[in-house]
Amino acid sequence: MTRSFATPPSPADFEALAHAAFARIPEPFAPHLDGITVHVEEFADAETLDALGIADAWALTGLYHGRSMDTGSQWISGELPPRITLYRQPLLAEWCETGVLLEDLVTHVIVHEVGHHFGLSDAQMHGLEDQPDA
Repeated sequence: MTRSFATPPSPADFEALAHAAFARIPEPFAPHLDGITVHVEEFADAETLDALGIADAWALTGLYHGRSMDTGSQWISGELPPRITLYRQPLLAEWCETGVLLEDLVTHVIVHEVGHHFGLSDAQMHGLEDQPDA
């Protein structure tokens, strides 16, 4: 028996989901996101994984690159603008494994990486996520 599957979401689909997530970020944060670009790659490269101390490329779904606002919000001459990279294959795997909507996964990663733009650490963001809803 042959079973066909739909084509997985493309990098362009991921970019569209990321831009939709940005559009839902509320005031007072939204005005501070101008200039952040979104890139989609299949996996993080070995150099990135080594720099982060991550052994498994499947473990990294997104990464913020840039100067956080707590260290200066203006780009220093010669610096590239801040960017968020989404890693497509690990996100697709998480989507398949968890059944969570892909839109929700991408939004979660975008919000997490935006947190880094504002200077929050992973530990601080996990603490915020673990708080009960008010």
